[in-house]
Amino acid sequence: MQPLTNRSKVVVKKQMTFMERLYIPAILGGMRITLQHFFKKKVTINYPEVKRDFAPVYRGKHVLKRDENGAERCTACGLCAVACPAEAITMVAAERNNGEEKLYREEKYASVYEINMLRCIFCGLCEEACPKEAIFLTDELVPTTFKRAEYIYGKDRLVEPTDKRVDVSKRQTKEVLKFKEDKSLQHNRL
Repeated sequence: MQPLTNRSKVVVKKQMTFMERLYIPAILGGMRITLQHFFKKKVTINYPEVKRDFAPVYRGKHVLKRDENGAERCTACGLCAVACPAEAITMVAAERNNGEEKLYREEKYASVYEINMLRCIFCGLCEEACPKEAIFLTDELVPTTFKRAEYIYGKDRLVEPTDKRVDVSKRQTKEVLKFKEDKSLQHNRL
């Protein structure tokens, strides 16, 4: 049979020396590497006691914002659900009843708003797609649990409380904040 190429290499079985058979050079080389790492600064942290700083652009747990009067901003337009590549957001729209003007900002609101945190990839596209700036990703971690049903966040866990507002100003760029200050634009009149 003919070889496919002319780049053949002859392998020779070389006998090991006495020192190589004792494996002392290999053991000493491994000990040297171990001792080098032993005196380096540790990269691990004691998590519950010491918490690592997150980057300013970190995207964590979601929050549905309220306006200045305490009404929900979400109008159930569905743009966040359409923009979500993981299809983690589901919502059901409903009409606002008489007397609920203080609860909901517009005539239409999300009666059911759920995010499946197991499917969510925390990309932030829902945040960018929302025309009413109702949904934001905070710098909080999503708490862990062993039950899958507890990872489906409804409005009870997503809507920010009226007494403890969530600051999302650091999530907005300088250009967006400058755009919001211009009251001559239709978007900023409300």
